[in-house]
Amino acid sequence: MSWGTELWDQFDNLEKHTQWGIDVLEKYIKFVKERTEIEINYAKQLRNLSKKYQPKKNSKEEDEYKYSSCQAFLATLNEMNDYAGQHEVVSENMTSQITAELARYVQELKQERKMHFHDGRKAQQHIETCWKQLESSKRRFERDCKEADRAQQYFEKMDADINVTKADVEKARQQAQLRHQMAEESKAEYSSTLQRFNHEQHDHYHTHIPNIFQKIQEMEERRIIRIGESMKTFAEVDRQVIPIIGKCLDEITKAAESIDQKHDSKLVVEAFKSGFEPPGDVDFEDFTQPIKRTVSDSSLSNSKDGKPESRFSSKSKGKLWPFIKKNKGGGPEDFSNLPPEQRRKKLQQKVDELNRDIQKEMDQRDALTKMKDVYIKNPQMGDAASVDLKLAELAQNLEKLRLEAQKFEGWLAEVEGRLPARTEPARRQSGMYEPQNTLTVNNCAQDRESPDGSYTEEPSQESEVKVPAPEFDDEFDDEEPLPTIGTCKALYTFEERRDDLSL
Repeated sequence: MSWGTELWDQFDNLEKHTQWGIDVLEKYIKFVKERTEIEINYAKQLRNLSKKYQPKKNSKEEDEYKYSSCQAFLATLNEMNDYAGQHEVVSENMTSQITAELARYVQELKQERKMHFHDGRKAQQHIETCWKQLESSKRRFERDCKEADRAQQYFEKMDADINVTKADVEKARQQAQLRHQMAEESKAEYSSTLQRFNHEQHDHYHTHIPNIFQKIQEMEERRIIRIGESMKTFAEVDRQVIPIIGKCLDEITKAAESIDQKHDSKLVVEAFKSGFEPPGDVDFEDFTQPIKRTVSDSSLSNSKDGKPESRFSSKSKGKLWPFIKKNKGGGPEDFSNLPPEQRRKKLQQKVDELNRDIQKEMDQRDALTKMKDVYIKNPQMGDAASVDLKLAELAQNLEKLRLEAQKFEGWLAEVEGRLPARTEPARRQSGMYEPQNTLTVNNCAQDRESPDGSYTEEPSQESEVKVPAPEFDDEFDDEEPLPTIGTCKALYTFEERRDDLSL
């Protein structure tokens, strides 16, 4: 169905319709632009969301990601970052493949439309000019015919009048002939003009206008095809990223399936296990029998029954769990303030760290040694002596690191039971001594460790029993009493009190 034959008289409506088609195309371009803005903003929000929940570097939060559930969450954040990247790809491809292309096409379409309707107006003006020429020729022919009729009537009137001279009659006859001749010429011109107009009009409505309208129709159909192709591209751009987005979602699913609750439970044990044994049974105390304290019974060192405090300190009275006293300050170098298992882990970490540093220094030394060999063989490349200072410095660093590593390896071996416990005087001593009596006693400080693995300084040369500071009230009593150093005789019965120890 051709617009040139079906719509030959709808020039103005076609002009409006094709302008509407361009408006639709521009509206679609605007729609795609807004879609690309949504995609880029969505991608930006997804990236910000992923970044917001990323663990902070060198923070406690980063340590939590050793658990499989946290690792799965971190994998989800990373995949969401890649997911955001695919939305950026959608925005970029829609901009380049749709909006940019359609914007250029719209400009071309406007120029083509302008040209076609210019040709249509030109053809319309030409046929209108032909019509005006026909009308003019027709009017002239009509006028000449009327003039010829009047001239003929006048001649006939003059010829019938006997009073008119022969010369006047001849003059009227000649005038009538002239008018008839002019009418014939006008008739011939009108006929020729009419034929020409009909030919032009036929060409106008059967050739020129159909050709122009056909081009306009083809232009409009190309526009429709183009917008359809753009819509397909719109869908295809999305479809192209679906496999990658699917992979992101698959990775998130894979990360979720990798969560191992048993592994995480094991990590909790590794993180918090102290290495202590649970407390044993509490002995039954029979209060039905009268208690007669002897001099030895009143000794503060012979049994635990005579101690002023129960098995658990006043601060932890009634608690049946060996709560760990938190270390104040940085702690000793050998981590002896920590529970056994935590101490072992810290020592192992320190040993591994020192071994990495040693390997790093050795790699640098090997590299410098090779450089020195090159300089020796090729003096023009550098001075071999310039490397000696750095090699010496590296040697010193290596020696220090090796000594440090040996020290921590010794502590680690001791904790793991591969070496006997050290008893050197520098060992941190326990201050939880049980006073034997108020007399001066010999040095009985021994290598003692409290249940939480911490030690307190107690000079080996001290000759007087020191009263534990209040901050050690949460210490537990040792399972075995210290050996008796001396005895004394009580002159009277007295209630043992904490302030008696200050004597």
